[in-house]
Amino acid sequence: MRVNGEKVQKKAMSVGPGDVLTFPQGRMIRVVRIRALATRRGPASEAQALYDDLTPPAEPVAARVGARPTKKARRDMDALRGDGSDSL
Repeated sequence: MRVNGEKVQKKAMSVGPGDVLTFPQGRMIRVVRIRALATRRGPASEAQALYDDLTPPAEPVAARVGARPTKKARRDMDALRGDGSDSL
């Protein structure tokens, strides 16, 4: 986790409006800027209004073309590549 670009050493570091947080979430890195702090615990829609998401858009994943190859088709592809794994 980073706050304003600096690696955080303590987990209980205070943050406030204007701070930029960088942290891993799943397989991506999120970057958010805090706009304000909440006065009460509330719904997610209120929480989302308290920060700006600066995370760059994810690169699109290539879609699969056609159906998944069968076991025979995979063995044929391996043979063409010369993997040698078809001798099982």
